[in-house]
Parts: sequence; structure tokens; C-alpha cells
Amino acid sequence: MSNEIEQFLERQDEAVSALFLENKGDELTDILVAALEEAFEILLESAPAETLH
Repeated sequence: MSNEIEQFLERQDEAVSALFLENKGDELTDILVAALEEAFEILLESAPAETLH
């Protein structure tokens, strides 16, 4: 993993931890939904253009 990705993940972990400690469930849910959306976008980009039957 590149250093840039590691720093991003560390900042994201810190933000999630802070929200969890402050009992801010709505904000935490928004972060988790955004992360899932990004993961799905990455999967779609890496999926082959054609499907084999």
C-alpha cells in the first residue's frame, strides 16, 4: 500500500473513532455508507466490460 493510502486510512480511522466516542451514530453511518459506495465503484471499475456465459 502506498504511503498516501495509509495516511488516508489512518485519518479515516481517527475520524470514525472520534465520532464513535462522541456517540454520533448518524455521522458514522454516513461515513460507512460513503465507504461502501466507494468500494462498489472500485469493484465496478475493475470488473470486466464483458460477461462470459
